[in-house]
Formats: sequence, C-alpha cells, structure tokens
Amino acid sequence: MQTRGDGFGAVPPTVGQEPGFAVASAPDLPHELFLRWRQDAIHAGLTEAYAAILSTVDADGMPDARVLTVKDVNGDCGFRIATGDDSTKGAQLLANPKCALTFYWSTLNRVVRIRGTAHRATAAESAADFLTRHPQTRVNALAAPQSSTFATDAAREELIKQAQAAMELDPEIVSPQWAAWTVVPKSVEFWQGDPHRNHQRLRYLRTDSAWEKQRLWP
Repeated sequence: MQTRGDGFGAVPPTVGQEPGFAVASAPDLPHELFLRWRQDAIHAGLTEAYAAILSTVDADGMPDARVLTVKDVNGDCGFRIATGDDSTKGAQLLANPKCALTFYWSTLNRVVRIRGTAHRATAAESAADFLTRHPQTRVNALAAPQSSTFATDAAREELIKQAQAAMELDPEIVSPQWAAWTVVPKSVEFWQGDPHRNHQRLRYLRTDSAWEKQRLWP
C-alpha cells in the first residue's frame, strides 16, 4: 500500500523561478503579454520556448494532443503552425478547425492556454512556409505522410532516399500536402504559479471590438 509522502504525492507541484505577474498592469492585447512571457522564457534559457501542445479532436470526438513548434505570432494574436493535410492533425483540423494550444515554461512556472479556431493559409503561403523548414523536415514530409506506418527500417530509408533525390533535383520542391495554419484565439489565459498556491490567472476573451480581461480564481 502506498503511504502519504510516497510516489508523486511527495513531489512539489510547482517549481521554478516564479518571476511574478503584475496582473493589474497587464497590456490590453494578449499577444503583447505573450511575447513578453516568451522572451522571458528565452532569457531563462529554455531551449524549447517556441514549443506548444496542439490539441484537436477526431471524428468520434476523441481528443488528440502533440507537441509542435509555433513559428510566429501576428499582431491580431494569431499563432502560426504548419503540418501536412495528410497527417493526423492536419486531417483533424480540416474536419474540425476548433483547437487549443498550451505553452508550458516550467523554469518560470508559467502556462499559456489558447482556445480558438485554425484558419488554413493559401497554397502560396504554405509553400513559402515549407521552404523555411529544416531540410530533414522537408525530406520527411516529401517521403511519406506523418504518422503513416512502415514495416522496416530499410523501407523507411528507401523512402527517405527517394525524397532526398527529389530535393537534389529540385531544391524548391514543395510537398503538395503541406499547409500553414493560423490559430485565431477566442480566449487566451495566462497562469503564473506560486509556491504558496497564490497562483495568478488572467484570461483575455475576444469580443466584437476588443479584448476583455478577466481575473480567474486559482
């Protein structure tokens, strides 16, 4: 039998530098606060400051979540991501573009939660995004659909070699399945952890004309 203090119960639930969060002086626009927090994460030495969890649902309403890179945040608080239409997340976004993004910067004990709708970019915008990706990312996208199955390492290597050969022939080749998306939030929540459980939460809700700020009980 597990006793009190054993296992996960003995692990402090919040750790980090806790830089604080002056909620009363938060800016009117959520993307401004997000960019500040992301810069804090970079200065704190977090190597994955651009990583977020994208949550979607499938046709049966079953949730899916995975970590990806958020490439950019625009002035209208749109978060730019990309994937193949033939990937699991791409197919789910095409069927139901409602989704969520979650950033977790553990060193600073901060979380940002975004709920909104993903909007697919044009073919030209998606192609331009594809060409900015790491060469191996492009090779993988050209070789086979993400999350597709393969039987052996040899089969995988053969697909990769074929994709590499195609890129050598045409360095500007673009996967026709590649799509850039912008997640436009309906709400953005900022959570600052506190070792004394005095967590600070601020939610921005998009209205017809502006953003409404709401403080949330921890």
